[in-house]
Amino acid sequence: MPYFNLQGQVAVVTGGTRGLGKAMALALAEAGADIALIQRTETDRSTKEEVEALGRRCEIVLCDLADIQQVKQVMEKVEEKFGKIDILVNNGGIQRRSPAVDFSEEDWDSVLDVNLKSVFILCQQAGKRMLKQGRGKIINIASLLSFQGGITVPAYAAAKGGVAQLTKALANEWAAHGVNVNALAPGYMDTEMNDGLKQNETRSRQILERIPAARWGKPEDMKGAVIFLASPASDYIHGQVLAIDGGWMGR
Repeated sequence: MPYFNLQGQVAVVTGGTRGLGKAMALALAEAGADIALIQRTETDRSTKEEVEALGRRCEIVLCDLADIQQVKQVMEKVEEKFGKIDILVNNGGIQRRSPAVDFSEEDWDSVLDVNLKSVFILCQQAGKRMLKQGRGKIINIASLLSFQGGITVPAYAAAKGGVAQLTKALANEWAAHGVNVNALAPGYMDTEMNDGLKQNETRSRQILERIPAARWGKPEDMKGAVIFLASPASDYIHGQVLAIDGGWMGR
């Protein structure tokens, strides 16, 4: 359907080597987009190979999201390779777990730098280019912890709360100029980041009992939503944080 066709578009995806990021990169490629994968190293080429198997172009662009100087320069590298940037998916992130009373300043800074500061810089750098061309789609990956506080993850909750508010702030400034800024808020997903929760029998049971869909989410559950927010179908949607949570927030 033309509303969801991304043919000829260039999509930048961070954290695309596994889990949710990989599923979303493949979804955008399936809808017709070429993909720029922002990775720390070129060691993992599995997503690149799967995108290319779909007949789309895919390039790995090196950048460590913990190094803000690298983050400030990466959009220029993407532009050199592809000539333009149409879509940005800010998915890359890290997690640190500890009771708040023991949470280290080092872990706090690491999580905020990667999960919030790098998101702002990437939005800013992509946004400059999108505003100049009069169009663009930015999709930030928020979390249920954009709405809730969580347990033993104070830095992650603070960062994801910030991502939700940043999404709205940028939408307020850029919507009139053809740039859509929205966010997806995944619920409890069966990914490596949540291994600690899944291995905690009590917490895992409690989480599952609250999800109306009666299952943890899968990376593939992100596919339809990311295509929607990247496509012309969402042209009048700005500043929204869409929960992909199996009904958790409505419980």
